[in-house]
Amino acid sequence: MSTFTIQSFVPFLHVADVTASIEFYLRLGFGLDSRFGPEGDPYWARLKRPGCDLMLAKASGCIDPRAQGALFYLHVDDVLAYRVAMLDAGVQDGGTYAGASSDEFPRSGMIFAPTHPPHMPAGEVRVHDPDGYVLLVGQLGEPG
Repeated sequence: MSTFTIQSFVPFLHVADVTASIEFYLRLGFGLDSRFGPEGDPYWARLKRPGCDLMLAKASGCIDPRAQGALFYLHVDDVLAYRVAMLDAGVQDGGTYAGASSDEFPRSGMIFAPTHPPHMPAGEVRVHDPDGYVLLVGQLGEPG
């Protein structure tokens, strides 16, 4: 049996508009590392921040936000400060998340109010990106 080391694990999302997704993830604190394609209409991009990597590619077909089968989890040191920073950066306030509903995905591009589920008692917020991918952002540890 051969041995090997995984050097990285990078989410690679198909999105409707690479530029809109770049702008959204820049608000979340990522930096643009590289992109390919015409100015204003790239077909691929890579965003980074310490400990995080994300690749985006223009989808070849329609994006159905209700059909996104991946969920992304991020850990931050202060979930309340993170939410305030996202709101200050222009991410829309989604209010209290009440579960999936018929109007859930028009609310894409929003951050929701903090919750304190048993698995994340210090707090967790839900973020929907422009294509309906869900990011859960949690604070490890006990409530402060």
